[in-house]
Amino acid sequence: MFHAPVLGNISLRNADRRHSPTSTNRQLHSPKQEGDTVKMTLIRQSQMLVLVALMAAPPTALFAQDTPAPTNVITLKVSADRADALYEAGETATFTIEALEDDKPLAEGKVVCVFSKDGWQPQPPQTLVVKDGKATLTGKLGEPGFLLLHATMGKASAMAGAGYDPLQLKPSMPVPDDFDQFWSAQKAALANVAVKSTLTPVEAPAKGMDAFDVQVDCLGKPVSGYFGRPQNAKPKSLPAILFVHGAGVGSSSLGSTKWAVKEGGMVSLDINAHGIPNGKPAEFYTALNEGELKDYRRSGNQDREQCYFKGMFLRLIRAIDFLTAQPEWDGKTVIVYGSSQGGFQAFAAAGLDARVTFICAGVPAGCDHTGSAANRISGWPKFVPFDAQGKPDALALQTARYFDCVNFASRPKCKGAAVTVGFIDTTCPPTSVYAAYNTLAIPKTIHADVSAGHTNTPAALKFMQDAAYRHVREMRATGDQ
Repeated sequence: MFHAPVLGNISLRNADRRHSPTSTNRQLHSPKQEGDTVKMTLIRQSQMLVLVALMAAPPTALFAQDTPAPTNVITLKVSADRADALYEAGETATFTIEALEDDKPLAEGKVVCVFSKDGWQPQPPQTLVVKDGKATLTGKLGEPGFLLLHATMGKASAMAGAGYDPLQLKPSMPVPDDFDQFWSAQKAALANVAVKSTLTPVEAPAKGMDAFDVQVDCLGKPVSGYFGRPQNAKPKSLPAILFVHGAGVGSSSLGSTKWAVKEGGMVSLDINAHGIPNGKPAEFYTALNEGELKDYRRSGNQDREQCYFKGMFLRLIRAIDFLTAQPEWDGKTVIVYGSSQGGFQAFAAAGLDARVTFICAGVPAGCDHTGSAANRISGWPKFVPFDAQGKPDALALQTARYFDCVNFASRPKCKGAAVTVGFIDTTCPPTSVYAAYNTLAIPKTIHADVSAGHTNTPAALKFMQDAAYRHVREMRATGDQ
């Protein structure tokens, strides 16, 4: 694209710099040199006038023959015929596909549509004719789950999902018989490591609080995070909140510690998922992501003792050890809050540590790893790979069961959970999320975003924050320790 004014401004600024009376490069000249200088100045001024004229001319006048004709932009939207997109098994859902060309209904065109069980077992494509911007297509699912429609027209695409009795979804495999025994052994090993912490003051992100980089000894990598607390807080007066991260490799977030001064004050800890140093340059984390931590999500997936997530989850317990050792902790309230991989960790924390009283899990990962055993999709991290014949890896299938939200969800005794789900989430599909959510035998609420993918919409974020605040108020109202 032509940017004549920008180029012109650069030229003019360079000319001004050469002839500025304050320029440090200005020199005295002989009369002849001054005469030559005047001539050169006139030439340069003439050149500048030409540039100004070029700048004033519209780009289309200068390059009319080189400017391509505008491309028609096609956009698609797909929606189910019910606002909540919820149906009983066997009911027919009608989907409307809307096609716009340059924000106006497309006169006529063809759209390719593919149904699937939430991304699993895609059906043969169907080609529909769009007239006056619309086309409709019907589908149904005869079992609990999600019917996903993916529509494409050239480079444009859109999706819509319909939930079929999602509250009836169950885990694809049972909890391993030695699930509790395995995790009890891991916690016993952790207990042999003293809770030794190192706090380094950092600039607080809000007034009225102190903030620290904190490192806490653990099995393997340390707990690494940022810790915040209100100034002048009384002993045993504050709830604790632990923030946990989604997938990826990066520093802990200092901003989350601002919860230290919210809702009457809290002891707030934000930890990164990998026990790595905080506040380093971006290149540091990029190198880890491309090196030691590359594809960590499947590291050790054939051996429960070597599984990468074992260390991650033990750091959750150690982080709670640190928070509950603070003199300001009220002795009763521990919230774990995260999304995606952070939601995975929230479920794990609630299942492994009885001190957790509430979790907020946004679009949680780690749900129903063994979904293929029930002929359905599983969530990130797609823990179980498939061979060339499409069969799941047998060792990974068994290992996954010790690190699955559907199994952690069967263990919590906490006072509540707030979960979010997106009906067109292809990273943490709703089928897998509901399988875990339904297993929770505690007070719980779920916020469903019908048109959302793998994200927390503003409404979902508000839902989780409000739930956390409400739990803090309810716990304070009880008055007991």
